Amino acid sequence: MKVLVALDGSDDSKAVVEEVLHRTWPEGTEIEVLSVAHAIPAIPDPAFVGLAGHLESLDHERKIAHHVVESATTRIEFELGSKVKVHGEILEGGPTKRILEEAERWGADLILLGSHGRGRLARLVMGSVSHAVVLHAHCSVEVVRAPRKASAA
Repeated sequence: MKVLVALDGSDDSKAVVEEVLHRTWPEGTEIEVLSVAHAIPAIPDPAFVGLAGHLESLDHERKIAHHVVESATTRIEFELGSKVKVHGEILEGGPTKRILEEAERWGADLILLGSHGRGRLARLVMGSVSHAVVLHAHCSVEVVRAPRKASAA
């Protein structure tokens, strides 16, 4: 079994890692921990200020992705030991597209990813990565949510 674990460092990503750790995986399971560095788009301008902002944003996102992947792979390897094979991958680009491409390229049987639980307006503006992955993936997809804090009445 091949399981693609897509993380972005959010609380929901932490819940995805917990889900991985609390499952019993078949012998020979391979887990790929994936994070996608997604920078603000480069805006063409004569002074190249937009490009500088894009490069700075991409560098920041790469660092976050590296930390997320390294932390998750280390923890999964430590807690599950030789029961599974784990490796990490960092890609760049649009998260939905890259998750779907990697799942297809690698031959994933299952994609685990988190849901930010954004409201309707945020989903309208930014889209929902988890929703798009569920709709377009070639394999099974499970969306994991972190426990939500109760709001004060």
